[in-house]
This record gives sequence, structure tokens and C-alpha cells, in this order.
Amino acid sequence: MRSARLIAALAALPLALAACSGSGSGGPSAPSISDATADDRPVKNGGTLTIALDADPDALDPSTATTLNGRTVFASFCEKLYDIDAKSALVPQLATALPKVSADGKTATISLRAGVKFNDGTVFDAEAVKKSLDRHRTWKNSARQSDLAAVEKVTVVDPQTVRLTLSRPFTPLTAQLADRAGMIMSPKALDGEGDNFGANPVCVGPFKFAGRTSGSEIVLDRAADYYDAAKVKLDKVIYKIIVDPNVRAANLKSGDIQVADRLATTTVAGVQADPNLSVVAGGGFGYYGLTVNVGNTDGATEKPGKVDTPLGKSPQLREAFELSLNRELINKTVYNGLYEPDCSPLPLDSPYRAPGFQCPAHDVAKAKQLVAQSGIATPIPVTLTTPNDATNQRLAQVIQQMTKESGFAVTVKTAEFVTTLDQGKSGNFDTLLNGWSGRVDPDGNLNNMITAGGSNNYGGMSDAGIDDPIKEAAATADVTERRDLYAKAVQRAAELRGVIYLYHNKYYLGSRKNIAGIRYYEDGLPRLTTAGYAQ
Repeated sequence: MRSARLIAALAALPLALAACSGSGSGGPSAPSISDATADDRPVKNGGTLTIALDADPDALDPSTATTLNGRTVFASFCEKLYDIDAKSALVPQLATALPKVSADGKTATISLRAGVKFNDGTVFDAEAVKKSLDRHRTWKNSARQSDLAAVEKVTVVDPQTVRLTLSRPFTPLTAQLADRAGMIMSPKALDGEGDNFGANPVCVGPFKFAGRTSGSEIVLDRAADYYDAAKVKLDKVIYKIIVDPNVRAANLKSGDIQVADRLATTTVAGVQADPNLSVVAGGGFGYYGLTVNVGNTDGATEKPGKVDTPLGKSPQLREAFELSLNRELINKTVYNGLYEPDCSPLPLDSPYRAPGFQCPAHDVAKAKQLVAQSGIATPIPVTLTTPNDATNQRLAQVIQQMTKESGFAVTVKTAEFVTTLDQGKSGNFDTLLNGWSGRVDPDGNLNNMITAGGSNNYGGMSDAGIDDPIKEAAATADVTERRDLYAKAVQRAAELRGVIYLYHNKYYLGSRKNIAGIRYYEDGLPRLTTAGYAQ
């Protein structure tokens, strides 16, 4: 059990986060995913909706983007070949049907919507799809290369049909095309902007990009050329960057913003208590954790090297570090008990998760024993890099306190969110707090994240015991077979601890009650196509 001394230390940490919680001694009741049922009240035509984000997205280029907030903004102006629906089923978006896959699994034929235009008036057709997919999979700066690594060739069959030739059967293909790897960009804009496409992006969508002030806001206008324009009611959408969680909640209460994305868990109850506001829940696909640099010396996509830090060099010390962490207490202390503590990248309810998978028990005594056996003088120095928002800093402080008892001296280093991503990609860190918003197919939570050379494999993990079963699982559609293969990969990753998983995020969307028509699903992305001010 955790010592009374440590509990007292955690209680003494800054509590500013709780200032707006309004949760009372019993804590807030968590909104469930069922609360996110589509609000179909009729909405007025016109108006501007301002939605607050908790951090500034990276470049709005589907080929290079890696942030959840980027995905949130893309949802309003950059459609994909496929999407998910309210039940997390894969459905066509710019395609007209799910891919027709050949008997050998190596050819996928996709039919496309006719009569569609990009937001610059350019015609959407198979040539445009080929241009975007080829850029995603071959451009040296693309973060989508591993997403589409199985695709050898994209062929235009006719103006409304493309054929993807695969090097191997790849079951997650449709799921990949339901995210950034399936976003199709205007060929005219790609030719005109080139590598700078993200500064003036053009896609198909209900809204079109109008401008961006870095660190402040992103502005979208209603798109005149959208194929389903009759559904769109808002004139303008403004994504406003408000990092401080209490300020975000306060601006929602005052009416300065109409929607707040990803409310901090400490502010959920206070928003729920306001008669003018409502909260719905989404998310759960993804995870958050502590990435340990075990081999990223020259960049995540490069060949791993030797890292000269205590944790990076020693699996034994990484085990001790994990055993020092009390996931349940972290959830209660930092997140008001509104997240799902776990040590796996796969969601708790995933059919691909090994039955009976257990996390190692919190065990300070064993952690101390492992530290002593390492022969390294204590306190063992660890530098923890974290985004500079209040919630992440709170989490970092809790980790600092928990691991101190086992013999670690954690120094917390803060930076802007996007800066921490750059540091992760380059390997310029010891340990790093970061997460992944998750995908509907388990391959999206593993491949590229912990496989050798993956653009999001910040820890620099490289192990055949991880890579091979993940690759094999992607080649079969059999759920039981895939589950068993993922179990092997997850178990090996748990042994190496390049990522120490902490919990699965739930996302809480706050809005004014006069706003209707937002679609909010389990991927946690607010869809604003039908949103507006209620009549």
C-alpha cells in the first residue's frame, strides 16, 4: 500500500486545477458515451460557432500532421475516403462503398463519389485520389508512409474508381483510409503550395480553410462547393486555442465560446452543474503514457542507437519505475477518476485484447529491490519532458513524487505541446509524456507506434517480437488469430517498456445548450457539418 507520507505529499501538490471542478466530496458523475447521441433539434441558418481547443495543432497537412487537435480541425474541412459512424463502424465518406478486396487480399478497388468538388472548385476524381495517396505513401516528409506501407501502387481505373495494389494482405487498410491516410487534397493546391500545403490547405469539406493565427485561432468558412451543402448551417467556425483548462471552462460559462473540446476532468462537474451547459463523452480508443527513450538517437524513423541514460539503458530500472507508479491513484489524483487506468495500448473492451491481461501490481518494495540490484547510486536521475499545460504538469509532479520513494530523482522539463512532439521525433528527450488518440482497428494503436522505424515510435523500440506479430496480424481478418498475435506483441512491449502506458483517455465535450447538431463519436472528434444554433 502507498505510504501515508506519499499520499500527504500528493495532496500537497498545487490544487489550482480543482478550482472550477464543483465536484464536491463525492466527485463528478461521468457522462457516458450514450450521452453523445446525436442532437437532432432543428438549427437556424447562419452564425459563427467558436470551439476551444486545448493546444495548437501542428501543420494542417494530412501527410505530415500527427496531433489529435489537427484531426479535430480536419474533421470540418478535409474529408476522407472512409469514416466511422456512431457505432464505430467503418462507412464510406468520399468513397461510395467499402473496398472490394480480391480473393488473395492483394488488390482493393474503391469506387468514388461523383459530382464532388474540392473547396477551390477543382473536380474530385480518381486522379486526385491517386495524387494524394501517392503523396501520403512516398513523400519523404510524410508521416503516413507506415500507414500505407502495404500499398505498392495506386491505379486510376476510371474517373470514379481507383485500384490499390498491395504487397501483402492488409486488413487494416479501410481503417487507415478512415483517418489522415485517406484524406484527399486538392491537386491544384498541392501543385501550387507544394511542401507548404499545410499553410493554405484545400480539401473537400463542409467548411473551407480561411486563415490561421499561430497559437491563437484557426478560422473556417462555409464551403460553397460542398456536395452536401444543404446540411451545413453555420457561416463560420473558429477554433480558438485556450490552453488553460479553467479559462476554457470559464469562457464556456460566460458564452465567449460555444463549445469546449476535451474539457479537463477537473472542470467537468462544474460545467455539468451550469443550467446553460451540457457535457457529452467520447473517446476511449486511445491511451496516454510515459515514453522512455530506449534507442532514438537520430530520429524515430532512423536505425536505433545506444541511449546513455539510466532508464534508456536498463529494462530493470524501467520495470522499477513502472512498479513505482500507482495508476489508480494517478487517475483519482489528476483526473478525478474519469479516465480508465491501464497498461496496454489496446482499449479495455477491445475484442483484440488478450483475455485476462493483467497489469503489474503497484509494488514499491520490489521497485526498491530492482533499483538496489542495478548497482546505480541513488537517487537515479530521470528527466521527464511534458507539455506545459496545467494537467500534464500535475501528472508530471505526481510521477515525480511516486518514483522518489523508489530511488528516482525526476526533473520535470516543460515545453509547448508541438515542441514536445518535435523532441519526441528527434529523440531529444529522456522520458516524455505523450499519448495517442487511438484508432478503430488495433493496428492503428500499435503499428508505427512501437514498431521499428515508425514515425511515432519516439522511444526507438526495435524488436522482432513486437514487429513480426503485428505484421502477421494485419494480414488476416480472423479476429481470434489477430487477437493472439497482438497478445504476443503487447506482452513483448510490456517487457521492454519503451512505453509505460498509464490510462485510456475519455474525452468530454462541453457546449452551450443552444447549440445542436454536433456529432460526437468514440473517436472524440466533434463533427460540425450539421451543427448550429437551435431554433
